[in-house]
Amino acid sequence: MMAVSVSSGTFVLVLAVFLASGVEMVEALTIVLAVGHTRGWRTSLYGVASALGALVVLVALVGPALVRVPLSTLHLVIGFVLLIFGMQWLRKSILRSSNLKAKHDEDEIYRATVAELASSEPRRRLDRIGFVVSFKGVFLEGLEVVIIVITLGSSAHRIGLAALAAGAAVLLVTALGVVVAKQLNRVPENALKMSVGIMLMSYGTYWTGEGLHVRWPGGDVWLLILVGIYLFATWFLVASLRRGEEALAASSSR
Repeated sequence: MMAVSVSSGTFVLVLAVFLASGVEMVEALTIVLAVGHTRGWRTSLYGVASALGALVVLVALVGPALVRVPLSTLHLVIGFVLLIFGMQWLRKSILRSSNLKAKHDEDEIYRATVAELASSEPRRRLDRIGFVVSFKGVFLEGLEVVIIVITLGSSAHRIGLAALAAGAAVLLVTALGVVVAKQLNRVPENALKMSVGIMLMSYGTYWTGEGLHVRWPGGDVWLLILVGIYLFATWFLVASLRRGEEALAASSSR
């Protein structure tokens, strides 16, 4: 039972971190490519390097402080944070799947970013505008990855494994970005965000319960049960919203 429990928790952890990191890095890569094509690759890469350096410093400052926090408090706070993240991701993906919100189009974001950057003349050396855009994109998206790695990894006592999963996602997205260049809309981002939202909600519920001293029968196996519950709830909401939208469209066309 213990081996099954550990493997279930580890599987959900790795998959959640990998998918979440992959989604965030696709968005960051879109901005980096746009800056590189319009303001110069040197400027874009300087922005990337500076953002990564800032994230490393942030992790070095924040990471050790988590060790001194009581475990029950850590579980409760982290569970709450994950529930907030999960609800945000899940709400948007449900609305997009129900056609109530426009789907996230990375090609459109790329074109908009290129148009905005191309409106001013780039400098010969380090371009300030391009640097700021590249830095901000990588730092903000990377910060979300850091938060997910620290919260999920520290709660499950698998922060090294979580970091490896995030690193694998970053390497994969970077390799795909080099191959497909601007064709980033081929990535099924809404499906990925929905999956990540479900897993973050599951982990958030589990760790909030741990912080409140809830006894989960079967231990980490309950993570898979929670994933199934949230998956069914998501499917039910999407189906209900689609039926409501179709009924409204049919009545308005009469």
